[in-house]
Amino acid sequence: MEARGFNNAEERIYAAPCRPTYPADVTGRVAVAVLAAGLALVGSAAAQSSTDLRITAWPDGKGNGSKTWRLKCNPVGGTLPQRAKACRTLAGLKTPFAPTPAGTFCTQISGGPAVAYVRGTFRGRRVTAWFNRSDGCEIERWNRVRVLFPISLSA
Repeated sequence: MEARGFNNAEERIYAAPCRPTYPADVTGRVAVAVLAAGLALVGSAAAQSSTDLRITAWPDGKGNGSKTWRLKCNPVGGTLPQRAKACRTLAGLKTPFAPTPAGTFCTQISGGPAVAYVRGTFRGRRVTAWFNRSDGCEIERWNRVRVLFPISLSA
């Protein structure tokens, strides 16, 4: 078969249409990465859709006056102020309701008497978590999800 406009076989080889020459394992890895990213986005939306929390906070310590809110994500709903921000904050945290690990050394400073209790469903799982400001670790834990506790803190 004679190729038009070419004088010999060598010219035909170099004039062949360009095709990517990526090894199969590279294109496979790219496909897996794209799929994983897509699933992460879907997973995040699914996690938010299964978030339904009831939040109670005692600004002056348990036993004193409390305030209670509800938070639902995707669609955003409930009575908590800044619901959309709260849903975004929770979506960005791996384990927002995990306790401080046993054996953790914490600074012995008090952040005041405030206490909060969160219960409900988060990412399709039942959660219950107490928060306080009794030491540096608990203050940091509180601050990671402070958008859930819209109260004035007394020192």
